[in-house]
Parts: sequence; C-alpha cells; structure tokens
Amino acid sequence: MKISFQTAAGAALLLVALSGCSHEDTQDGGGANSSALQEKQTEATPEPAPNPLRNVYFGDLHLHTRNSYDAYLFNVRATPDDAYIYAKGGTIKHAAGFDLRLNSGPLDFLAVTDHAEYLGVLKAINTPGTEYSKVSYAEDLFSEDRGKIIAAFGHFVDSLLSGEIMPELSDMTATRSAWQDTVDSAARHNNPGVFTTFIGYEFTPLPEFRNLHRNVIFEDANAPAIPFSALDSQNPEDLWRWLDQKRADGVEALAIPHNSNASDGTMFERTKWDGQPIDRAYAELRMRNEPLVEVIQTKGQSETMPLLSPNDEFAGFEVMDLYVGVNKEVTTFAGGYVRDALKRGLEIDSEVGANPYKMGIVAGSDGHNAASPYEEDNYFANHGMLDWKSDFRGSVQPADYESWGAYYADGKPAPRTMGSGGLTGVWAEENSRPSIYAALRRKETFGTSGPRIRVRLFAGYGFNGVDLATDEGVRTAYENGVPMGGELLGKAGQAPQFAVIAMRDVHSAPLQRIQIVKGWRDETGKSFEKVFDVACADGGAVGPATQRCPDNGATVDLQTCAFSQDKGDAEIKGVWTDPEFDPAQSAFYYARVLENPTCRWSTWDAIRTNVEPNPKLSKTIQERAYTSPIWFTPANAR
Repeated sequence: MKISFQTAAGAALLLVALSGCSHEDTQDGGGANSSALQEKQTEATPEPAPNPLRNVYFGDLHLHTRNSYDAYLFNVRATPDDAYIYAKGGTIKHAAGFDLRLNSGPLDFLAVTDHAEYLGVLKAINTPGTEYSKVSYAEDLFSEDRGKIIAAFGHFVDSLLSGEIMPELSDMTATRSAWQDTVDSAARHNNPGVFTTFIGYEFTPLPEFRNLHRNVIFEDANAPAIPFSALDSQNPEDLWRWLDQKRADGVEALAIPHNSNASDGTMFERTKWDGQPIDRAYAELRMRNEPLVEVIQTKGQSETMPLLSPNDEFAGFEVMDLYVGVNKEVTTFAGGYVRDALKRGLEIDSEVGANPYKMGIVAGSDGHNAASPYEEDNYFANHGMLDWKSDFRGSVQPADYESWGAYYADGKPAPRTMGSGGLTGVWAEENSRPSIYAALRRKETFGTSGPRIRVRLFAGYGFNGVDLATDEGVRTAYENGVPMGGELLGKAGQAPQFAVIAMRDVHSAPLQRIQIVKGWRDETGKSFEKVFDVACADGGAVGPATQRCPDNGATVDLQTCAFSQDKGDAEIKGVWTDPEFDPAQSAFYYARVLENPTCRWSTWDAIRTNVEPNPKLSKTIQERAYTSPIWFTPANAR
C-alpha cells in the first residue's frame, strides 16, 4: 500500500523530522534521567497493615516509553525507569526538553505497556553498529527528508496491517532486550506498601486500521520470556488461548481492551473471529482472560455516544469518531462502546448461557512520553514532538493564520478529539501487587477522566441507614451485599438497594451529581438502558418525573478558567432503589459521577497564548468517574 500524510504515524514523522530528530542512539540504558533515577531510588519501607475494608489506590495501566516504535519516532527517549520516576512524583524531561511533573502528587501504581510489535527495534535500528542498523531503509527512516521517512516507515505500516513480521527484522534480540528492560525496571521500582509496579505490554492488532488493541498485565514478577504480539496473530482469541497456556504454566495475567471507540464496531461483536456466532466456550474464554475494559483515555471515551444513547444528555463527552492512525471516520458505533457491549452481553447470555461482556471498568492514559498529564491545567499532550506545541495539537491556530475563521475558511480540518488521559481506581487491602491485582480480577475498580474522584458502589439488601462515609457503613455493605464488579442474586419479594458515595479530588472541581446507569433484558431477550440521577449536590432533590438533579448553577470564567467555588459538594452519597425494578429481569447497574464544569486543556492553552479557543473544540469539560457494574441475576436464573 502507499502511505499518505493522513496516517498519524506519517504526520508524526513529519513533525519529528521538522523538529530535529536524533540520528543516533548510543545509550545502553538509564534513559534521559539516569541521575534522577539514582536520586529517586529508595529503600523498601515497612508495609502498613492491610485494611479489610479496603483503601482506594490510583494508577495508570497504559503507558508507553521509547521502547514503543511510535514513541521512538515521536523522538521520545524516556525509558521505563523514567516512567516510574514520573509516576512516583519525580521530574523527567519531555522530548522537547522541558520538565514534566505531576501537580496532584504521585500515583499509587503503574504499568509500562509498550507495544509488543517491534518492541525496542526502532532504537536498535538507530544505534550504529547493530545488525538492525544495516536494514536498507535505516538511513531513510531517520532522514531529514520527510518523503524518505514516510516511505521507510511504510514498511512498518504494511507489516502492522497485515500482521506479518518483516523478514529482515525477524531476529528477536532487540525485542528480548527491551522486554527484559521492562521487567527489570518494574522490579527496581516496586515498593510494596508505597508504590506498585506491574509488568505489562500492549498487544496491537490493527486489521484494516480497526483498533483491537489490548494491554496485558501480569500479576507478579513471573513473566514470559517474550510477549505474544499481533505479529504472532492478530486474532484476540489466540491471545486469550496463549494466556490460558501461560496460566497453566504458572504465569497469571489478564488482558484489557482499549479504544473500542475506534474499532468501527468490531471490539464487541456478536460473532467470533471466524464469523461464527458467539458460543458459550467463546464467552467463557473471553471472560477468563479479559475481565476489564478501558473506558477512557487520551483518544476519547468509550462508554457511550449520542447515537447509541440519545436520551443520555451527557453521552457526548470527549467523543472521538475517527480511526486511530488514519483520518477515516468511524461509521459503526454499536459494538464499539462499553455500555452497548454490556447490553449485548445480557442478550448473548440468554442465548448461550454465558456473558462474554461482563466487564469491569478501568481507565488509562495511553501516553507516549513515559508520562501523561491527567490534569487539564498541566497539559503537555501525549506524543512527543508530534503534539508538544499548542498549535501542533489544534488548540491555537498556526502562526500564518490571523484567526480560526481564516483557518477554517481555508478548508482546514478540525483537530481530532484528544484528552488528557484517565486513571484507574481500585479498592484493595494494601498497595501491593497481590492486593491490587486481586481487585482487578474481582473488578472492584473504577475509571476516571483524570481527576482522583473516589467512588464506591454496593448493591444488597437491608441497606437502610447505611452510610459509606463510615467504617460501619462499609462493613455492613460488604456483609449484606456486593461491591462494584460483583453479581447480586435476587431474593423473593425484595428489591435490591444501591449504596453509593463519591468524594471530590481536592485538586479539581466540586462534585455535581451521582447517576446510576441501568441496562436490562426483557422477556423477549432484547436489552434497554436508562440513566437515573440518584444524588445531587447543593441539597438538590431528584425530580420524580425527569429523574434528574436540578441545575446547580456552576459556571466557568472562560477568560481565566476560574470555576464556581460555592457550587457543588466535596462528598455526595445516598441509598437508592430502582423505581422500575423487575425481579424477573437480568440487569446491570453502574455509577457515573460528574464534577462541576471546568476548563478543558485546549481552553487553558488558548488563554495562556492570549488567543480565542478553537471553536471546533469544547471549551469546558465535566470530568467524571465510572464504576464497574453490578449485575443483578433473578432468583430463578441460577
């Protein structure tokens, strides 16, 4: 195939070339901040006693370093060590030379998930004296001639689309070395009780540019000699079988699909890879290996969108409707979003006796700088030299246009929707690999759009008076019900109650409301959805006719990005009973928490540059959190 400037990789290479790409890489390790590594290494500290009521921990299970082929082409030279230093609150360097540091404090856990395909190979090609540096297109790949760069990278694009490895790069020495670097770095930075690392990688199939990517997360230090990649097979079912085999060999791991929004409806299909209908064996294979899904990251959210959820006025949040890597519009949304998949799962369960889409919720960044901003007011984008400047990422018009009006009058396209990246929250007894991984497995997890909003959800019976802000309330909820990610069995003559609490991130805006999203299957096997507001800020009451909280009047000053300090609450909680509950219907329920509006990163860019915000981008954002669902199963269904 011929490679056009429409590919993201092609555009990235163009900008990298114009920005002065490094032509040689002679570092053996240590990365851009090896001195910082020495400063940040600490002795293991005593582990605090486990909390049986569980603590909340925040982290990122999706981050790339120079070992990923695309990050390296974006001129990123930061290492896995740098990624962990940043996550622990340290300072590292961006590819453009400026400092990167979290404003809201260190994370609790991190997985470095570089692409398994050609892992470490670009660095090896760019290192003089290696066998890889002798490939015929090595010089062109790092040329200052953008045409040569794009043509050279076309070899990689063809390989990634076909799933066939290039014969001249079939030697796995560089990949084994980079994988060992990943494993060793995770071991160096894992500090039980303080900071947890997970060994991981990204499985990156891209059939016809449809995104079927997964991150693979290993439970402990026991990892395979080399990852299973899309150059072994693009079929996710083969990845799951490989994970089954590794598990039988004593290597425990799980896979997490991401960016289903860019799969063009193929991430959550009703058929298997071979086109045959999903059967029970497929459903069980998938759920055994893929219990979670990434709901939001820098390339948009995958919860739902307006065409799938027309009665959800908050469904239009951070919707990216383009393929990853090419300027082609997504046209099939069903099968590409999580809420729709959860509903499909109910339908398939009624047909085959197993639910292939009984997934918990996490979030990630997909940052390619060995770091991700997470914070709208501390935005540095996610792809090295590709988007490091505000006019590169579409928040400020290029210097040769006097206004956005002139820019769009010239026929220029609107930028694709890109965000600051999400975070995963888990409820676990302690900050350690065994405890956090167990939380991932049982799906006691939630995802946020970046802020560290804390949220808990339980379903059960006898919840009257339960207050999740107290230890006694949490203890009662565990004893009389199930937490997010669990399954609640029906009881004759009783309707389940849902106890929920959300607490704000002090570095972000106050909370506005808590919603419960319900999906259910009727007697015909068809699924439906409805959104209920269940707790309101500022003393508001849910309207019985609308099932919505009143507008609390929170505003944002678009000249300064100051937001209302007297609207919204630091904590919202409540106990709710479904007013439309039917004990004969299988259903799922998850909580969605909304903050008051704040400035989006693109508006912050415009204000700091003293220009008008891009009219094709949202000026404000309502940050949010999504819990894993709780599934209700009728009493006679098991």
